[in-house]
Amino acid sequence: MGKNCFMIIDQQKDFNLEGAPYRVDCGLEALPYIKKALEASRAAGIPVVHVFRYYRADGSDVELTRYFGFHQVGGGCVPGTEGAEECDEIKPIEGEYLVVKQRWSAFFQTECDMLLRRLGVTQIIVSGVQTPNCVRGTVWDANSLDYEVIVLTDATGAKTPEVHQANLFDMKNIGIKMMTTDEYCEALKTGGPASTLIDEIRKDMAGKKITPEPVVLYK
Repeated sequence: MGKNCFMIIDQQKDFNLEGAPYRVDCGLEALPYIKKALEASRAAGIPVVHVFRYYRADGSDVELTRYFGFHQVGGGCVPGTEGAEECDEIKPIEGEYLVVKQRWSAFFQTECDMLLRRLGVTQIIVSGVQTPNCVRGTVWDANSLDYEVIVLTDATGAKTPEVHQANLFDMKNIGIKMMTTDEYCEALKTGGPASTLIDEIRKDMAGKKITPEPVVLYK
């Protein structure tokens, strides 16, 4: 049986509060669901990873496509500022993990993959904002790295419901599982959403006695 991890992406004040430089309209709508899923994960002993976007104050590590916008709004997500902090309702507590990123995916040039494998995680439950960007980027990389992934459909969001649903549709079509927060919390009462796909694949391969290709193919 695999091990789950609950992940919160970019739920920082600079993305969510009124007047924030990078305000994502859906962030506050998703927040109550994220809080509920977080509290249930804590109660169940599920590892929690908070993913932050941090930039240097001079903008030297901002994406090319955001660099000028970063300076136009006076910066954002700079460590030590209030805006870089996670929303008060879901702030990390002792024993939870923090992953800092400068790009869309939580896995791109971060220690996230190493951390999750060290924890024995095989399935990630994803929440946060926003669906077409950092959520989708993280989900795609997680899938490429052979993690099973669940997206909480009401604990994520996008600028419009249409954009949100379109991206959920795309992710579902590559095999990503979809759950509501209530469904996730209910599953935790009986041990959490099952993560068994890798075990089933290994069992299938062992039963078929699959062997590596002969070395002659590579000469």
